[in-house]
Amino acid sequence: MTPILEVKNLHVAYSHRMDEICPALVGVNFVLGPGEILGVLGESGSGKSTLAASLLQLLPPNGKVQEGKILFDGQNLLEASPEDLRKIRGGRIGLVFQEPSSSLHPSIQVGQQVSDVLAAHESLDRRTLREKTSQLFSAVFPAGAERISGSYPHELSGGQRQRVLIAQAIACGPSLVVADEPTASLDPTTQREILLLFQSLRQNFGLALIFVTHNPALLAGLADRILILYAGRVAEIGPTAKVLSSPKHPYTEALLQCLPSHLREDQSMRKARLHVIAGDPPDLSLATRGCLFEPRCTQRMEICKGSEPQAAAVSELHEVSCFKFTG
Repeated sequence: MTPILEVKNLHVAYSHRMDEICPALVGVNFVLGPGEILGVLGESGSGKSTLAASLLQLLPPNGKVQEGKILFDGQNLLEASPEDLRKIRGGRIGLVFQEPSSSLHPSIQVGQQVSDVLAAHESLDRRTLREKTSQLFSAVFPAGAERISGSYPHELSGGQRQRVLIAQAIACGPSLVVADEPTASLDPTTQREILLLFQSLRQNFGLALIFVTHNPALLAGLADRILILYAGRVAEIGPTAKVLSSPKHPYTEALLQCLPSHLREDQSMRKARLHVIAGDPPDLSLATRGCLFEPRCTQRMEICKGSEPQAAAVSELHEVSCFKFTG
């Protein structure tokens, strides 16, 4: 199957005071097939949001892609003109931001804000514009779509505002949606509803989805594959079931151990301390040698201190960057 998206050897860095260069992504590689859901998982500062912004060329002024390729339907987005990018953003690739409160205009009805996305990419008369906007709200709201369309953001709950952002993202029928931590500020029940909505949109519209999160539990039952980022590097990538049930990289193992268990019934286990990963993520502005997870790794070896591991296949579609598997 021809990939809809190919990211090849992507390097992204931020410049800081005194012209200091801080790498944020280093040698990131992955492919995404049509209709596939890829979960991107990692701690804060691992490069998840940088990856999402890079795909749509929405890095802040001090961010720069140093090398690599981002091929969308065969077109390298890093070489696309500003006009082409404007057509692709919102038109062929949708983006769902993390915080809807800061993404929606407070004094414009949300239906109008979705309609504006349609008008920016398609030449439609007013009647058709209203009809398509109504259809979008019906697709993302199980009830009360018309009332919500006429509401202002402050009149809606967090989950409802997030659904409005999803309506904006799918308005023009994109083949790919990038969702940057879309459930981070929502309660567990609303999170589940949003995940079910994404599953429904894939089934109904054939969308491919990149779902960025720091919570592994959200990806079970949603993502087809999971990409684990650590310090801007791909630590592991593979089918969701394999990564969650049999993680290979020590960092992936440590992340999953931090999950609270909802299956433990006795009082003593409910009061047990949550597991944490010892140490702190590395300072990427400092030049270092070896595997960047080595200082925090409970399985480190002598070789880990001197050089950085390369990706190695451990099974079909499952790769891990660890010296345990490169020998």
